[in-house]
Amino acid sequence: MTEQQAAPRLAVLGAGVMGVSITTLALGRGVPVVLVETDPARRARIRARVEHELRTAQLMGVRPDGPPGELTVTAAAADCQGADAVIEAVTEDAEVKAKALAEIDQLTGPDAVLVTNTSSIPVDELADRISRPEKLVGVHFMNPSYLIGTVEVIHGPRTGRPALDGVARLLGALGRKGVHVADGPGFVTSRLLHRMINDAARIVESGQATAEDVDILMQDCLGHRTGPLRTADLIGLDNLVDSLWVLHRRTGDEGCRPCELLLRKVRDGEHGRKSGRGFYTYTAGGWT
Repeated sequence: MTEQQAAPRLAVLGAGVMGVSITTLALGRGVPVVLVETDPARRARIRARVEHELRTAQLMGVRPDGPPGELTVTAAAADCQGADAVIEAVTEDAEVKAKALAEIDQLTGPDAVLVTNTSSIPVDELADRISRPEKLVGVHFMNPSYLIGTVEVIHGPRTGRPALDGVARLLGALGRKGVHVADGPGFVTSRLLHRMINDAARIVESGQATAEDVDILMQDCLGHRTGPLRTADLIGLDNLVDSLWVLHRRTGDEGCRPCELLLRKVRDGEHGRKSGRGFYTYTAGGWT
């Protein structure tokens, strides 16, 4: 983003793992963000969480020099008015996402781009619930967004060219490369990765190998950067299970039915990094 280019006005819905991650990316690139979160307890922790992530990005050398963008924290979706783009990053539940997008559709003008950060729900399914389906684009940011430089851009059959152009401008400001794919359950990344994670969890469940063994083999033999089960902890096992159910119900693929080990971990509150325990145990300094 050059000095002559004005930073886009960005709003983000939801201060979960992905909402904070996307917000951190934008702020680190000097883009101001209005972050909407209705839960008071979560809203009270937003600034501390974002500051921690910004420091982490700086220490890792992935945050550009320059002042961060301004962060506005609010509980009111109406504060998204005037945004050039609104990124929906609420829980991976089709009804919750559809309601959030429908509300924002009514609050924003015809030129505002609506972005869903869904990892698995078809974009056109969500577009059914808004009055201007041509405004909706899927952009699947990975976690942590400030570290991973490529995103999946999903254009539904009714996505309009102005919306795609708006996303291109937003990704340019965020310093991210978009790879465009057609719509469908799980798109490319989740359709491949989440089924693989489910299979990896089944191997651990059977006692054939430990989580560490699976990850080491996938890293050292096949070049997977972190291993599927450490990746699962980063995604959040609760989010992963939600996504697997979406894939199973919309494709009928039995390989996407969450295995019992994943379901048990979610029931026991072992959600991965964010809860301190998943396939691994996490401390402030890393994982064990």
